Amino acid sequence: MFNPDKFQWRTFDVSEGIPAHVLPWLLDNSSLTEKLKNKYSDFHVTVISQAESTPYACELALLRDNPSKIIIVREVELMGEQQPVVFARSVIPKTIDTEKLLAIGSRPLGEILFDDPLIYRDQLEVGQHQNTWARRSTFVVGATKLLVSEIFLEKLYA
Repeated sequence: MFNPDKFQWRTFDVSEGIPAHVLPWLLDNSSLTEKLKNKYSDFHVTVISQAESTPYACELALLRDNPSKIIIVREVELMGEQQPVVFARSVIPKTIDTEKLLAIGSRPLGEILFDDPLIYRDQLEVGQHQNTWARRSTFVVGATKLLVSEIFLEKLYA
């Protein structure tokens, strides 16, 4: 569904002219889950898939140095007003550090990532493909690095 190779990933640069209505979503350092819950009273997560998979090369490059050879790819839609507003793809190496994350079902991953003081956000990149904006972040859980990509759908800004 989402091919991260199509996006032009980079570190944010203020001079690049990202639309003003996109910036608060793209650059927010807090939990996207909390931000969406504040905007949509009916916010929920729809899990599209969660299975062992081979990530894209650009994703693997960000996850180098991970102890696991088994990678779980989780794809979800973050829903508001009964429609998808964000598509998220998480690339999670299967390790002892990520056991709890992989067992969350339809709970938002952001609830766990931002509520656990031992988990921290590392690198953040922004990307664009045509008129669609996205961001991706690595998070560190114990000795394991995982990747979360969030694609902001046009309905989010309406």
